Amino acid sequence: MSETGQVRVLLADDQPLLRMGFRLILEGEDDLEVVGEASDGAEAVRQVRELEPDVVLMDVRMPVVDGIEATRAITGSGSRSRIIILTTFDLDEYAFAGLQAGASAFLLKDVAPTELVQAVRVVASGDAVVAPRVTQRLLDTYVRGDGAGAASGDTAPVAPAAPAHRDPLLEDLTPRETEMLEAMAEGLSNAEIAHRYFLSEATVKTHVRRILTKLHLRDRVQAVVYAYETGLVTPSNPDY
Repeated sequence: MSETGQVRVLLADDQPLLRMGFRLILEGEDDLEVVGEASDGAEAVRQVRELEPDVVLMDVRMPVVDGIEATRAITGSGSRSRIIILTTFDLDEYAFAGLQAGASAFLLKDVAPTELVQAVRVVASGDAVVAPRVTQRLLDTYVRGDGAGAASGDTAPVAPAAPAHRDPLLEDLTPRETEMLEAMAEGLSNAEIAHRYFLSEATVKTHVRRILTKLHLRDRVQAVVYAYETGLVTPSNPDY
């Protein structure tokens, strides 16, 4: 965030009218500032490097470089910018591809103004926006390979699901941290996890931070994706 405490946002979309609409919504809030606009993915990557925004609203279908590749380039560079993927369908392959590439959230393009503002604030704070159960449905479809094709009907840049492999980093987790990660993947909020394990929410938050640090993950959404991709959560689990 800027020294004034404002959340600095970059808009990446090849449709000028959409960028204008998002700008009007965001700049109507005292704590949000649009610092730049990009009309393609390559330009978005350059502007992230130059402007270092807190949050990027990233469209998927853009010329030159699409939003998925741009997201992968930004997160792979070590940038602290958090990315919200803009998609048309809540169970679109593109939404999951964005999460795989390192995005912290996805939103529908017809999101209500109040939800857009709240999403930007939450992502800027380091949390995740995607409803865990929606994320879980995406993972059911694309990591487990249960779904053939997407709601959009388009061919998406998602490779067929590969067999899960158990990451050695999982061995660094304590039994309690493993339980916490499994609960996160199940779609439980911190409050629900605290209730299940008779812990305070502050204790759960501490566990979540330690899990992210040990597994080198950016946020809660990445942790859920990781749990599925490494086989920690599988279809044979009775709780899913």
